[in-house]
Amino acid sequence: MKFNDVITGKNINKQFGKFELDVPELHIPEGFSTALVGENGAGKTTLLNILGGSRRDNKGEITYFDGKKIGDDGVLERIGFTGTKNYLLPHWTGNQVRELSEMLFDSFDKEKFDSICKAIDVTDSIFGPTAKSISKLSDGNLMKLMLATVFARKTDLLILDEPASPLDPLMRDMLCDILRTYIAEGNGKRTVLFSTHNISDMEDVTDYIIIMDNGKVLEEGFVTDIKEKYVLIKGDGELSPEMSEALVSVHKGKYGFEGIALSEKLEVFTKSGVSYETPGLYQICVAILKQNTRLEMPVI
Repeated sequence: MKFNDVITGKNINKQFGKFELDVPELHIPEGFSTALVGENGAGKTTLLNILGGSRRDNKGEITYFDGKKIGDDGVLERIGFTGTKNYLLPHWTGNQVRELSEMLFDSFDKEKFDSICKAIDVTDSIFGPTAKSISKLSDGNLMKLMLATVFARKTDLLILDEPASPLDPLMRDMLCDILRTYIAEGNGKRTVLFSTHNISDMEDVTDYIIIMDNGKVLEEGFVTDIKEKYVLIKGDGELSPEMSEALVSVHKGKYGFEGIALSEKLEVFTKSGVSYETPGLYQICVAILKQNTRLEMPVI
């Protein structure tokens, strides 16, 4: 599928001791929702902080909106960014969050912000003359507050770090609806980039996926293409050496096996009489990450 980039990156690199983020090429398609998936510590937050402009000590070149740089006039105004829980200072109140957002962004609508906070049930204890600090908020309410600050602005690109992780199931579902509406109302010009370590939470709103591990991109593409690239294999017999070699990952149970393989290797399995079907995005992500993980099964 052909698409225009809303973000183009080349040779993005950042080192922290033994960890290295190394992304030779990055393409975020305009008009779609892109999920950045990986284990904890894969480099997702580092990459999003770089793309969101909250850190600029990396190497490489990144352009936005047809060749603009993050510091160019008007670029940050068009980007809505939510970072980790430390993105907002804990001693701030909701009043200060509102005031600072209004000072920093021309398009920030404080009435809309108040309306969103009320609609998604951000506690009102952090607002008003006796406002408490936002450090009193739960992780879920803090995320809702951060989301309200970006939804109350006119933006063309949202960069959201783990937006679903602290939310309850109902709010996760609502977030997916909000993001779908945001993109749909942009006439092909609004884009969402979000990170998650559990794609099942956000699969319904994911058009394009980038899978990362240990600072590197392992796989990427439109979801429809990725699902065609891989196949879910199920069998109740023994795995032959040829089948084992063709599988990206496999789970063996009491009654057989289940694994993910490249579709181009399907012939290896069909001639052995096993069944196959289209895998879910979660199954593909787990298989690819399992193939590259540094984790080991502990002895318990």
